[in-house]
Amino acid sequence: MATGRTDPDRRDRIIDAALDVIADEGVAGISHRKVAARAGVPLGSMTYHFASMDELLHEAFTRFSGTIVAVFEERLGAATTRDEARGAVADLVHHLSGGNQRELVLTHELYTLAARKPAYRELTRTWMGRSRRALEWHFDPATARQLDALIEGLSIHRALETEPHDRALTVEAIARITTPA
Repeated sequence: MATGRTDPDRRDRIIDAALDVIADEGVAGISHRKVAARAGVPLGSMTYHFASMDELLHEAFTRFSGTIVAVFEERLGAATTRDEARGAVADLVHHLSGGNQRELVLTHELYTLAARKPAYRELTRTWMGRSRRALEWHFDPATARQLDALIEGLSIHRALETEPHDRALTVEAIARITTPA
């Protein structure tokens, strides 16, 4: 085990390990001991790098939400036309629900915390704001808000359903939302 002086990535490893523990056991199952063991660091490193478990959770979920926003930015940034942007939105729905159980669990764990604790509610608002800004590269703010909700809702439904979801239906729903009346 490296010491703090020769282990500049220790804090990042702890955050990554916290996300892994949450994905495996939920927020209710996380502890300093479990995270330290998963990160391969001494238990004392936990309180050295994070004043509390709440601080660690907030940092971990901030990192996680940033990775999801990066997917939004990548997919929407590649679109050059409105039709390509619609396709990118459909791709986001299918990517976010396409079997990555870890992302699904982390998303739901964050939503649960946000329902109970204002600091996490603010974190999710920031996440939604960043996602909407990426959508606003192609759509007006009101439409971007609706699309963001559609992406979240369809992703959750697709991930939890046992029957396949027709991509064409997703594309049709996106077209309805993004086509002026």
